[in-house]
Amino acid sequence: MAGRDRVVHLLTQLASAACRCPAHSNSFHQGVGAATCSVRKTDYAFEMASSNIRYGDGVTKEISMDLQNLGARNVCLMTDRNLSRLPPVASVLESLSRSGVTYKVYDNVRVEPTDASFKDAIRFAKSEAFDVFVAVGGGSVMDTCKAANLYASHPDAHFLDFVNAPIGRGKPVTGALKPLIAVPTTAGTGSETTGVAIFDFEPLKAKTGIASRAIRPTLGIVDPRHTLSMPERVAANSGFDVLCHALESYTALPYHQRSPCPPDPLQRPAYQGSNPISDVWSRHALAVVAKFLKRAVRDPEDVEARSSMHLASVFAGIGFGNAGVHLCHGMSYPIAGNVKTHSAKGYSVEHPLVPHGLSVVLTSPAVFTFTAPMCPERHLEAAQILGADTRQVKRADAGAVLADALRDFLFSLQVEDGLAAVGYGTGDIPALVRGTVPQERVTKLSPREHTEEDLSRLFEASMKLY
Repeated sequence: MAGRDRVVHLLTQLASAACRCPAHSNSFHQGVGAATCSVRKTDYAFEMASSNIRYGDGVTKEISMDLQNLGARNVCLMTDRNLSRLPPVASVLESLSRSGVTYKVYDNVRVEPTDASFKDAIRFAKSEAFDVFVAVGGGSVMDTCKAANLYASHPDAHFLDFVNAPIGRGKPVTGALKPLIAVPTTAGTGSETTGVAIFDFEPLKAKTGIASRAIRPTLGIVDPRHTLSMPERVAANSGFDVLCHALESYTALPYHQRSPCPPDPLQRPAYQGSNPISDVWSRHALAVVAKFLKRAVRDPEDVEARSSMHLASVFAGIGFGNAGVHLCHGMSYPIAGNVKTHSAKGYSVEHPLVPHGLSVVLTSPAVFTFTAPMCPERHLEAAQILGADTRQVKRADAGAVLADALRDFLFSLQVEDGLAAVGYGTGDIPALVRGTVPQERVTKLSPREHTEEDLSRLFEASMKLY
């Protein structure tokens, strides 16, 4: 009996010291006010969320049946002008015609969208009573369509209401949206799986976005045929986005170290920190990138490689869509937003452009050298997956080894030699730092805390790669 009394005493002590979160106590019986996390400062749980995904060669033809099953009567199809002339859009339009559903096409999506281009798409979405949205394209198209669906479903909302703080108000999305079917044509963003929509906020010359599980597509139709039309550099830059999604989510701050502990599960962010389920997706995506990206870039007719990268984009999307990304992405937003004259090869655009995947990967050697001390084992594992021999490597050298593996990988794919090669100099670093600071939604998931001085050093170290 003495043993039992001791156990009861210990349990009583634990209960008195435990977090008052609903999942840790019986406080949900004590009224609404008990829902605040009064003891625990960091989170204790994570959620797994993703769009439904359908994959298969030629599966786009099934979209007509999906629309019929949804009871669609008036469909809004969004794409960009270049894609509107290519086979992926033609395939979707053919399927739409077979469904007998009325539809209208918006093909004015901007590659690397801005607040102005989002607003133009939103005006179109509000112009009619669309009951289903279809996005055919890369991340720019899918993100634009998510925003259009969101604001068409909340016609009285101000544009900044749902935009991430501190640039926007970061209000939660509480109303229902229309179904959205995403048909990705690039193997990079993973936007078909996530509740994130990114854009350039031109007044600040920095990227920001909207992050809510409510805006993620209802269904992602992943048809490997569509990636065969990607030009070489588009395939490369899209693949770099997959690479960094996998690396950043795998090395992100663990979910149980992220603060604050949300008082309500609805307030748990989409980007929660690394967690055991996201780890599986991210690690596998990295392995696929290591095996197939070079092949996919060098030979557009390599169906196995292009198909595998299409799936890797989905895998990484599920991983980072729940774990989040950190410094490479946070620093990439001002790199893309402050572009001056750089004209990316392989992109049919009339404005200066540093493609998203390129803007992300250019800082990766510096970033992972910086973050490695916080989780050296994960950095070493990533380096090994990318082909480095890590058998005799000390934990203290994990960052340098991963950085070297990344440089070798990027050099073999003819990536521009750092930020200087896309038009930046050391005089631009203060503006790049200023553009990174508001990206706290992602930068706070860095496993290593950082200052503005640290960011300056990372940009400086990224001016030249090789």
